[in-house]
Amino acid sequence: MLHLPLWSAFAAAAADPRFPYAVAIATVAGLVRGFSGFGSALIYMPLISAIYSPAIAAPTILLIDTLSGLPFAIHAWPKTNRRELLPVSTGGVVGVPLGVLALLYVDPLSLRWFIAVLVLIALAALAAGWRYHGKPTVRASLGVGAMSGFGAGAVQIGAPPLLVFWLGGNNRAITVRANIMVYFILQGVLSFALYLYSGLFNAEIVVLSLLFGAPFALAMLAGAYWFHGSSDVLYRRVAYVIIGFAGLASLPIFDGLR
Repeated sequence: MLHLPLWSAFAAAAADPRFPYAVAIATVAGLVRGFSGFGSALIYMPLISAIYSPAIAAPTILLIDTLSGLPFAIHAWPKTNRRELLPVSTGGVVGVPLGVLALLYVDPLSLRWFIAVLVLIALAALAAGWRYHGKPTVRASLGVGAMSGFGAGAVQIGAPPLLVFWLGGNNRAITVRANIMVYFILQGVLSFALYLYSGLFNAEIVVLSLLFGAPFALAMLAGAYWFHGSSDVLYRRVAYVIIGFAGLASLPIFDGLR
C-alpha cells in the first residue's frame, strides 16, 4: 500500500488540468521514439516546457526515455556501426557536461533560440539532399558527438547533429536507428549522473516521470512494431517531419499562441 503523502502526490499530479495534455504528448513522443529511434525529446521538450516548464520537461524526459529505451538499445546493439558509434560517443562525454552547465547558468530563452535554429539548419541540410560520402573522420565524429551532447545536456535535444551526420550518409535506416538508440542510452547515463549531482531531480520529477512514462513506454512498443517492414524512404520522410515540427514548435515567437 502506498504511503499517504506519496499517494497524494500522484493524485494531485493526475488532478492537474494540464495532466491529460501531457499524457497525450508523452504518448505521441513514445510512438515516434519507437518507430524512428529518436524524436521523443524533439516533440516532448517544447510542448511539456510550454505546459509545465523546462525544469520539469528536461529531467522527466531523461528518466522516461532512458529507462524506456534501454531494452531497445540492447536489442539494437548488434546492428550498430561501432566504428562510427565510439568516436561520436566520446565526443558526447565532452558535450554533455557543457550542456548541463548551460541549463544551469545560461538564459533559458537564449538556449531555446539556439536549439530552434540548430534544428532548422539540420532540416535544411537534409532536405537539400546533403550527403556525407565515404567514412566519417574521427575529428568530425568527435565534433558531432560534442554538439549532440551539448544539446542533450542543456535541453535533452541531441538528435539534430546525429541526423545530419548519420541520416545524411549512406547507412541504411536500420543502422542509423540502432546507432542513435545506443548512443542515447550512453548519453542518458552520463546526463543522469550530472543532473543528479546538480540537484535537478526531486519528488515531483519522479512522480511525473512515472505517470508520463507508462503511456510513453506502451506507445514506444507500438512504434517499434510499426517500424518493421518500413522502407528507408519512409524512415527519412518521417525523420524530416519530426525535425521540422521540433524547430517550428520550439520557436519562442510562438509562446503567446500556446
